[in-house]
Amino acid sequence: MGQSMNMTFILQFALIIVVFYFLLFRPQKKAQDAHKKMVAGLKKNDEVITSGGIHGTIMNIKDHTLILKLDDNVKVEIQKSHISTMKRKAGE
Repeated sequence: MGQSMNMTFILQFALIIVVFYFLLFRPQKKAQDAHKKMVAGLKKNDEVITSGGIHGTIMNIKDHTLILKLDDNVKVEIQKSHISTMKRKAGE
């Protein structure tokens, strides 16, 4: 009797782990992969929004950072990982 209860507990625990994987970890991994792909595809003159809500146009791209033009004579350098959304691709 004790052995069957242990096996039932192990199966229930394994089922919980599988459910967590499909409901939490897998979708999060997909979102991270999509963000990495979007960041890798950034080009000069793309319009983007940062994670802080700043809207700007990409002027220059470096290895880990990029230069955003916010307004005439206003440029900032930010980490690529802080780009949250692409508003418009260059040339569209």
